[in-house]
Amino acid sequence: MDRVNELAKMKAAVIFTKSSCCMCHSIKTLFYEMGASPAVHEIDRDARGKEMEWALQRFGCNPTVPAVFIGGKYVGSARDVLSFHLDGSLKDMLIEAKAIWF
Repeated sequence: MDRVNELAKMKAAVIFTKSSCCMCHSIKTLFYEMGASPAVHEIDRDARGKEMEWALQRFGCNPTVPAVFIGGKYVGSARDVLSFHLDGSLKDMLIEAKAIWF
């Protein structure tokens, strides 16, 4: 849990993913298209990936990936992020966290 917390706070936008997850790819693409450069941690390619997956489950991430953190706070999964994007609040969150500038 500590490692996930540390990684989540290292950058304004952080996404925990798996390399084979299509929704993870979609969320990363959304962030890139919005001008953000998130830290991406592919837990299936990390030696401590299983531990991180368990920690993400304890955070309430279901499914565990993609798990998005903005400004060090857990924002949600793909469904949550897409919902925030559609109502315009994702952009506001990214601006507030200084992940993008306008």
